[in-house]
Amino acid sequence: MRYEEESKKIIELVGGKSNINSLVHCATRLRFSLKNTKKADKEALEKLPYVMSVVNSGGQYQVVIGSKVPDYYAAIQSLADLNEDAPKTEKKLSFNYVFEVISGAFSPLIPAMAGSGMIKAILTILVEMKLLADTSSTYMVLSAASNAIFYFLPVFLGITLTKKIGGNMYVGGVIGAALLEPSFTGMIGQEKLDFLGINLNVVDYATTIFPIFVAIFIYSFVDKFLRKIIFKDLQLFAVPMFSLMIMVPLTALLFGPFGTVIGDALSQGVMWLIGKSALLSGIVLGGGMPFMVMFGLHWGFSPITLENLTVMGGDPIEGMAVAAVFAQIGIAIGFYLKSKKHSKMKALAGPLALTGLFAGVTEPIVYGLILRYKRLLPIVAISGAIGGAICGVTGVTMNAYVFHNIFSIPVYTPKVGYFIGVGAALIAGAVLTYFFGVKEDEMVDFLPETDQGEDDFQEEPATTKIDTETTIYAPMEGTVIPLTEVDDDVFSSEIAGKGVAIIPTSDKVIAPFDGTVVAIFPSKHAIGLKSTGGSELLIHIGINTVNLNGEHFETKVAMGDTITRGQTLLIFDREKIEQEGYAMTSPVILTDAQSMETMTIINDQALVTPETKLFNVGKNKEESK
Repeated sequence: MRYEEESKKIIELVGGKSNINSLVHCATRLRFSLKNTKKADKEALEKLPYVMSVVNSGGQYQVVIGSKVPDYYAAIQSLADLNEDAPKTEKKLSFNYVFEVISGAFSPLIPAMAGSGMIKAILTILVEMKLLADTSSTYMVLSAASNAIFYFLPVFLGITLTKKIGGNMYVGGVIGAALLEPSFTGMIGQEKLDFLGINLNVVDYATTIFPIFVAIFIYSFVDKFLRKIIFKDLQLFAVPMFSLMIMVPLTALLFGPFGTVIGDALSQGVMWLIGKSALLSGIVLGGGMPFMVMFGLHWGFSPITLENLTVMGGDPIEGMAVAAVFAQIGIAIGFYLKSKKHSKMKALAGPLALTGLFAGVTEPIVYGLILRYKRLLPIVAISGAIGGAICGVTGVTMNAYVFHNIFSIPVYTPKVGYFIGVGAALIAGAVLTYFFGVKEDEMVDFLPETDQGEDDFQEEPATTKIDTETTIYAPMEGTVIPLTEVDDDVFSSEIAGKGVAIIPTSDKVIAPFDGTVVAIFPSKHAIGLKSTGGSELLIHIGINTVNLNGEHFETKVAMGDTITRGQTLLIFDREKIEQEGYAMTSPVILTDAQSMETMTIINDQALVTPETKLFNVGKNKEESK
């Protein structure tokens, strides 16, 4: 009865039954396809106590529920008379999909780009301090390390784009590599070139973005077509062979020059706006960038930034947008200062501010704070606009591709404008947040979790505290990454739960403890477990793999089964899932609040096997004497 009443409210707030085209669910969220998203009341939905968050992304209106999502799904299916067997809508070429692809292509490259950018920052410091000459062999070697990811960007994007869109990702990489192959680059600048009698204009594609985007988009269709017409036993060599024979010449003759023209036009358009009014441009970029991040639009500036760095040696766009990052850090600092000792917000805001300062990663601030407390939306816009305007007027540029953090200071010029701009954004964000960032009725997380005052000591009540601990082992072989690096806002912001993610190197999910199976999803892409100690764990195989509807997954247990550590729970086909264009990054998260509060991560950057301890969970029980 409870789920029916609460589901009625969800249906009402997404615009009613008549506004729902279809509904599917994954491990944590209801994924609505709505006829008109404007009819949905996002703010009212997020106020519901059983809704964690609302995300409108990739053509789906996602209502994040948590581990109880199957119960709400079943209730809504019944109340809204939805047909589970209705055909699923395919992704269409749309504004949202374009930026989803851009984000998916760049996200795997972020660590390499950030690391390379930091090497550039260090080299800049050493040269400016005259500790290293930019003509020395040591400098050349380190410069090669910092430049490689950018020079060979068409190769890396060929791989990540193909993985996202479809096709063989290594063939996609070869298409990009062909544009940088010495025989090809040796023709740059030569006249009267042709391919089979067709005029050929060879240009330098190093560090370019748009040509490979266009080429891989076309290649995804070529690959599908060839697989339909070529005999299966010949596909291993024939499909890649014909794909390369078709795509490399077409890229050189058509897609490459076309992409270059588009990239140049976008870059010139943005630079024209900056040239007309540095003040206005700074206000727009500094104040608007956090909102662009929310919708994934910030990736659209990456090609222009890289183009400016290559052609001009410096990028004014990121020179203004840096203010937005420090405005968000200021918000986290403001909340940290406002919250009381031993409060949830004190424990949350401090790490978020440090992550922004030292790593330049502010998505957790956006999704964990700004979207949660709506008063922060105008604050982040105002703070970023102030700093962006100062950076714009003083002509600040970013001279190497880096994350905006305190370690990347050497790559910005002029320094005075930079420090005043980011300082103003940070201070404005902190001050406005401290005084105006939260309503009085939203202060519960800012207060101590007990009724004791900050400095008052009271003797604990006469209770017996029994501590039990559950050790959770890795449920699969692979590489552990922090949850914040997952290319999914709900998981990376820890809305659904705390834990880690694993990039699997095997095709099995193994029981990480003794316990019970409490949830198996119809799409088989996720499984919920409960340990004998009471901890609830969700293992989610891949990102957005709910769309596969169970294909390439096979469960070995059923709902309610008792399991023992080391038992095989689920089998999946990594290769086929990746060929479908889905990332295999697999979140492993605790979904019950008590376990999350007492979790200790043992491995967050390591190769793991089912024999590796992943994290410990302490469970506290109290009994009156």
